[in-house]
Amino acid sequence: MASVAGLSTATYLAFCGAALALVLTPGPDTMYVLARGMQGRGAGVRSAFGISAGVLLHTAAATLGLAALLRAAPTAYRLLKYVGAAYLVYLGVTALRDDEFDPQVETDPEGSFRRGVLVNALNPKVALFFLAFLPGFAGSGDGTGVRMALLGATYALLTAAYLSVVALASGRAGDALESTRLSSGLNWVGGGVMVALGVGVALE
Repeated sequence: MASVAGLSTATYLAFCGAALALVLTPGPDTMYVLARGMQGRGAGVRSAFGISAGVLLHTAAATLGLAALLRAAPTAYRLLKYVGAAYLVYLGVTALRDDEFDPQVETDPEGSFRRGVLVNALNPKVALFFLAFLPGFAGSGDGTGVRMALLGATYALLTAAYLSVVALASGRAGDALESTRLSSGLNWVGGGVMVALGVGVALE
């Protein structure tokens, strides 16, 4: 049977199917890209790629065993969770203050990417998810790290593809509303979503 980096084709395709189902499940990442996309396609797509880069960081952490430390140390897990929640609230408050989600206000290209990375990387639930999800498909023995890296990269690519579609779709909606009175309201929606997500993460 054909294999990919030591993985059977059947196992790899099964992983892709499971990963796609998970990527399509709405969460903080999707909501962030949706809000950014309403501001503009470019901002949304850059945020999508930033989140995908965050996925690669979680993959590296799982491969190196760092994610296991979060599971074994509840205090570290809670600390990271609260830091991530505070960051989401910070994004929301900053957006409301600076009109960052208003389609008529340009955003810093590098900032959209960097913030996307942090939105994903500061979510400890994603770290623990990768720790549980990847080894089940990567198996054990020689080459486990390589297989986990391949699977994580695949997940990141699927994430980038899907969230880019979300960004482009929400960008069209933002363009349609840009010349209407609802334009300024988009900023309140985007900022409010970030604040609500942060509070939700903190209370989980």
